[in-house]
Amino acid sequence: MSLQTGSLHSNPSVHSINSDGSSASVSTRPSIHYEAPPAFRKVKLLPYELCEHCIIYFEEGLYVPALNLLTSLLTLGTTSNPPRPAFLPPSEQLALAATLAIHPSLTTRARSEDRLQASILALKYLRLVLSLVGPINGNLQAAFAFSTVGITSRRGAARRRTAGDHASPTKDDLDSINTELANAGSVWAKAQDFWHVVGWAFNCSVLHKKRWERWQPWLQLMIDVLDKDWTLRAHMHLEDEDSQEDPRESSIIVRYLSVSDSIARQERRILRALFADGSSRSTTEFPEIWRNETKERKKDADIKKSESKLDIDADTWGDYMQDDDSSSSDLEDTPPPESPTKSSMTESITSIPDVSAPLGGPQSVVLRFRLLSLLSAVSVFLPGTFTPLGTLYDLFLEHIRPLPLAQFFLLVSPSSMQYLHLSAASSITQIILRSLIASSAPLPLTDDLTQDTLERCYLRYPANTGSISDNAKVSICVETLLRLLQRHCGLDWSQEFQESVEKGIEAREQKAKKAGKGKAKGKGEVTDERIWLRGSAGRIQGMVDMIRDQQGELEE
Repeated sequence: MSLQTGSLHSNPSVHSINSDGSSASVSTRPSIHYEAPPAFRKVKLLPYELCEHCIIYFEEGLYVPALNLLTSLLTLGTTSNPPRPAFLPPSEQLALAATLAIHPSLTTRARSEDRLQASILALKYLRLVLSLVGPINGNLQAAFAFSTVGITSRRGAARRRTAGDHASPTKDDLDSINTELANAGSVWAKAQDFWHVVGWAFNCSVLHKKRWERWQPWLQLMIDVLDKDWTLRAHMHLEDEDSQEDPRESSIIVRYLSVSDSIARQERRILRALFADGSSRSTTEFPEIWRNETKERKKDADIKKSESKLDIDADTWGDYMQDDDSSSSDLEDTPPPESPTKSSMTESITSIPDVSAPLGGPQSVVLRFRLLSLLSAVSVFLPGTFTPLGTLYDLFLEHIRPLPLAQFFLLVSPSSMQYLHLSAASSITQIILRSLIASSAPLPLTDDLTQDTLERCYLRYPANTGSISDNAKVSICVETLLRLLQRHCGLDWSQEFQESVEKGIEAREQKAKKAGKGKAKGKGEVTDERIWLRGSAGRIQGMVDMIRDQQGELEE
């Protein structure tokens, strides 16, 4: 599936993916290119004494000292030329850091500044691991593995501390951490799988803004890890194309897609997670990760807890050596949104509406598209591990076509499509458009998009119904395809091109007028939909006028 270059403004650097999933381009190079991977530092496991020191810190709830120590050890030797190998703890400590970064007891229900600081340090530390040593050297696949394994104790470590130097600890004894948040209370054990977390996080982006403030950077980190891991393995494959094994088959994203459920059932669930919108159906399928996660600590409880001090001599431990603080007496439900005042209502009328709000805001939309881009890459290169590309796009169509116009425009607009590969943006838009356009429009043989295809198959046709909304959606799809071609390939103005554009604008307006005749005259949904239709038509006409003027200046 691809977007090919225009006739006069052909650009040999534009590459494509054909509709059958095979790679093709206007040059002999591969269809998708990745930037050269950064030079990551090599890794050395922490010495036994330092590893044990960190484990003791974690087990006693001294998260800030533990994370500060790990950060110092990781960055040690960064300025050397060449940089020395970085000290990295076992994957169990990285997994715990990921839980500390998002757990309610250290974020939205943190009872002290120290615990809140621990969550910030944990996320910062994982970011440093990703940037300095990378997902493969850092063994993040093992650290970020979802499991339902219960609590594992460190009885071996306890024996070492009592038996002295003659004990012979096993590797499991050395690495395990005997604390609730490192085991049954971790995000890796509480969540069913990665897509459960994705769905719940996007539900929070709509319903629970304070939790979303914590889930958003955590989910962004995870997507960065998945993306970088996939890209590195793609480079490994290009460097050794003769190998019978594709390193991408062992990527983290593929592991997250490989579940025991049937592929057809799983792929639909994954798309539902990507489009989670806070509805009752969505929150039922993707519920909260931890019990009472969205509840907040009572203000008076905050005050009391903050007064609790650490005094080792007096055996007063403050809030240390406690994994959770979810006592029901200290919690209260998140207050509902306040009723709008008259002044706020007046302000909202005069301000531009946030069309991204039903999908959780702009940051949520960006993360949804980044995940869709990763899934598209897996479908192109490893269709057997997930689903064929056409099936993935059909599922995307099922979710996006019924959306209200504002959200439809948000997802189909070029500003959102920029997070997809060029060929994916072209193909998805064409698939949506073909589901809406009049049956008289000729269907192209492939998704290869050229200006000729645009003029023959799309520009001049209305929707297949008289719905104002459907005609507006057709216009928005045509507008997006025009912008994609203009931005990446260039468009040539001609009288035939101008006529095709004008015929299409008129055809959609006339078909929508017929639908409006039988409806009551009002100021509700119909008026809003017509505004979207005419707004898109105006932008299309303005773009064509600009192309004509620019071409005229060049010819002069």
